[in-house]
Amino acid sequence: MAIWHGDVTLELAQARREDTLNALLDIQITELGDDFLRGTMPVDRRTHQPMGILHGGASVVFAETLGSMASYYCVDRSQYYCVGLDINANHLRSVRSGLVIGTARPIHLGRTTHVWDIRIEDEAGKPVCISRLTMAVLRLQGLPS
Repeated sequence: MAIWHGDVTLELAQARREDTLNALLDIQITELGDDFLRGTMPVDRRTHQPMGILHGGASVVFAETLGSMASYYCVDRSQYYCVGLDINANHLRSVRSGLVIGTARPIHLGRTTHVWDIRIEDEAGKPVCISRLTMAVLRLQGLPS
């Protein structure tokens, strides 16, 4: 059984990136499985640090993007929204070019918090970064609690 709430499509995910950091970094959502969300991010001048390798902060942006979008699609979006509370990242391998592929899977989907495991790999499938993201699930203002 899928974890998503309501109608969730790749087109909807792509449309939400307009005029955001996700568009600037060309983060693409590429797959929605029953219990995961997957995307890609290019490793190029936009995401490099001065040594010409993937910036750790870019990996964190990518991880938070995937986990945040996944959280958003797990709630009733007419009543709730999700924001990041905490993220940590372990950078395991450097990447100079190409794409990195990230996959977000839930560890915990509670009423007020979600916790996500995000694995970022290079194109050969080797681990680049492992992140854990905690999201707060908040009620839209004006709705009764």
